[in-house]
Amino acid sequence: MGEQPIFTCNAHVFHIDPKTKRTWITASSKAIAVSFFYDSSRNLYRIISVEGSKAVINSTITPNMTFTQTSQKFGQWSDVRANTVYGLGFASEAELGKFIVKFQEVKEATKDALNKASANGNSAAASANASPITARASANSGDIFESGNLEPPLAPASTISTSCKTDSPSHNNISETNANNLNSELKQLSINNTVSSDGTVPSTTEQQLKYENERLKLALAQSSANAKKWEIELATLKSNNLRLTSALQESTANVDEWKRQLHSYKEENQRLKLRYQDLEAGKGGAVPLAGGGNAAGVASTELTEELRREIVSLKSRIEGLEADLMNQEVELKAANKSLKDKQNDPTLKQMTNLCNQFNAQITELSDIQKEMEKLIQVQHKST
Repeated sequence: MGEQPIFTCNAHVFHIDPKTKRTWITASSKAIAVSFFYDSSRNLYRIISVEGSKAVINSTITPNMTFTQTSQKFGQWSDVRANTVYGLGFASEAELGKFIVKFQEVKEATKDALNKASANGNSAAASANASPITARASANSGDIFESGNLEPPLAPASTISTSCKTDSPSHNNISETNANNLNSELKQLSINNTVSSDGTVPSTTEQQLKYENERLKLALAQSSANAKKWEIELATLKSNNLRLTSALQESTANVDEWKRQLHSYKEENQRLKLRYQDLEAGKGGAVPLAGGGNAAGVASTELTEELRREIVSLKSRIEGLEADLMNQEVELKAANKSLKDKQNDPTLKQMTNLCNQFNAQITELSDIQKEMEKLIQVQHKST
């Protein structure tokens, strides 16, 4: 039968730096399949992962191996036979939990097989599971370093897209962009956060606090940027509202002035009409006389014509002013409606509320960040 896969999941693979023994080296360019294999002929288990033609993990599981979870999505184990430490970065804590459960199951199965082989005198199984290297691993499991003291490479969950499945050796490819983002963040964080200022490796609690602190800093920066953007938008809307209000006030003042002029012209028109009526009445009741009477009638006729022309002119001016007044009233109504719409605009209210919410979130995040920094300092002092 040979070796058969019994469990497969996708994860980013890391190796410990053989020089420093403190930093991680990326072993895979993307999330790849990591499988548990069982060899029924030799009754042993191996963890194998291959990228292209290169085997990035080839670890035979022994009863003395321990898989350590160093963060929510990262775990590691030491392989003395391979003289290295393997690290796996998962997309979620649940997938890491599945791997840990399977690791424990395989470890217990290996231990049971070793006990049975020892009891039955099965030399083949004993040599496979209780080799000198295995014995050396139990006696000197700390030769490389304590795996629980190594800081995991921190990375956001969005940069790792993996899926776990059972009894299947195949896996899904992860986008190259996510892998590049993960690699760059891992390199930077492994340099900045692995070793503390006094040369000691931080504890897991301090690592988690630092990780949360970095996340809060990113969230604070993002919230500040969003708040500034909304403040600019709000200031722009307020400026437009002020300009519109000023234009509306100016239009209202012009309409009032034109109303006064129209009222004045109407009074003048009424006065001229009364004067015209008086002249018409005087002309009808007058008796023509010789000589001077004809001259007075001609003067009265000229005055009447002049009054008629003036009245016609005033009527045309009044009609023009009334038309302008109607246009201005329409514009004033439109401006009033627009101003009311602007004042009742839900977008403006929403942006004001969002701006206030962003300010509150920024204050809250700033307080949380300060508390996290205090916790990190206290944890660092205690260690």
